[in-house]
Amino acid sequence: MATKPRGKMPVSERAKQFLPFAALKGLPEALAEKEKIIVPKIELSEEMAQELNQKFCQLKRGTVATITYFHEDEYLQITGMVALIDEPNRILRIVDTKIPFDDVLDING
Repeated sequence: MATKPRGKMPVSERAKQFLPFAALKGLPEALAEKEKIIVPKIELSEEMAQELNQKFCQLKRGTVATITYFHEDEYLQITGMVALIDEPNRILRIVDTKIPFDDVLDING
């Protein structure tokens, strides 16, 4: 008894067999969150606060600066153009990122 040769599988169906398979949806994101190292916020000393205040005074809208700031249990660094210095609301905006003055650790540039 001879078997019939099967027709070729369409290319679109063949490609599906090589797609990545995620047995547990969200596992990579959950693992990345678990690996995140939680860092306590640093309280500035009087000297550090004065130095930071001087840097704030030198900061001008339209200049490029590198800001180190505290956000969601970690310190981040962003480099970009200063878009806004909102003194009444105590907010600094670098491109599209809004940073409260109280979360800024250091300013360069």
